[in-house]
Amino acid sequence: MFGFSRPQLIAFLAMVALLAICPFVLYPVFLMRVLCTALFACAFNLMIGYVGLLSFGHAAFFGMGSYVAAWTMKFWHVDAAIAIILGGLTGGVFGLALGYLAIRRSGIYFAMITLALSQMVYFFCLEAPFTGGEDGIQQVPRGTLFGFISLENDMTMYWLVAGVFIAGFLTIHRIIHSPFGQVLKGIRENEPRATSLGYRTDDYKLIAFVLSCTIAGVAGGTKALVFGIATLTDVHNSTSGEVVLTTLLGGLGTVFGPVMGAVVVTSMENYLAQFGAWVTVTQGAIFVVCVLAFRRGIVGEIGNFLKLKL
Repeated sequence: MFGFSRPQLIAFLAMVALLAICPFVLYPVFLMRVLCTALFACAFNLMIGYVGLLSFGHAAFFGMGSYVAAWTMKFWHVDAAIAIILGGLTGGVFGLALGYLAIRRSGIYFAMITLALSQMVYFFCLEAPFTGGEDGIQQVPRGTLFGFISLENDMTMYWLVAGVFIAGFLTIHRIIHSPFGQVLKGIRENEPRATSLGYRTDDYKLIAFVLSCTIAGVAGGTKALVFGIATLTDVHNSTSGEVVLTTLLGGLGTVFGPVMGAVVVTSMENYLAQFGAWVTVTQGAIFVVCVLAFRRGIVGEIGNFLKLKL
C-alpha cells in the first residue's frame, strides 16, 4: 500500500486516527495551521532529506502559491479546489524557472542561489500591484468546494485541509519509494557514481525540485484559504528558515519527521505567545536542547531506538 512498511503503515493509520479525533478536542484553526506547516515541511524534506539539496528559498514557492490562491478566490471567485490547484501550479512554475538556474550547483552554492532568488521574489511581491504590498491580500473568502459545500464553517474547512494534507503526504511517500525516488537517494549518497551509471542527475534533481515546489505551493494556497489572507510573511526568508528548523527538529530524511516537527514548532508558537518578546528566546533555547539531545531529530531518534525506519 503506497510502499509502506508495516511500522510505517501502523504510524500512518495512527496519524489518520488522530486527524479524525483531534478536531473534536482541539481548536480546528490551530490544527489546520499545523497541517499546512506539516505539508510545507514534507515538501521541503523531499529536497533536503532525499536529494541532499538545502534550499534557503522555499518560502518563495509557498508564498506565491498563497498569493495566487488568495487573489483568484477574492477576485475571480473560483472553486476552493481550483484555487488550491492554481497555488500548486504557481509553485511548480516558479520552481521550474528558479530551479533551472540553481540546480546546476550544489552544497552551499545551491543554498545561496535559492536564497538570492527568493529575495528577488520577496521584493517582487512587495512592489507588484496584485499582492497589495505590505498590506497583502486580505479578507479572502473561503468560498465553496465543488460548487455546493460551504467552507465558512471551521470543521468543514478542516476536513478539506486534512484531505489535502493526506493527499500530499501520500504523494510524497509514493515519490520516495518509487524507482525515481531510489535514483534520488543514489544522487544524494554519491552523485558522481549516479552520473557514471548513466543517470542525468541534473534532470532528476530539477524534477524533484519542481515536485517539492508544487506541493509547497499547495500548502501555501491552502493556508491562504484557511486564514483568509496572504502577506509578505509568506515569502519572507524567516519562513524559509522556519521550515528548515521544523524539518531538522522532526527528523531529516524520515517520512513522519516533518509532521512531528510541525506539531512541535506550531505548538510552541501558539502556546508560548504569552511570553511576548521572550518567545523567540524561549524557542531558540528549546531548539538548541532538541538539536543537542536528538541529533537525528525526534522521529529519527525514536526510529533508531526501536530499530525501525519511520
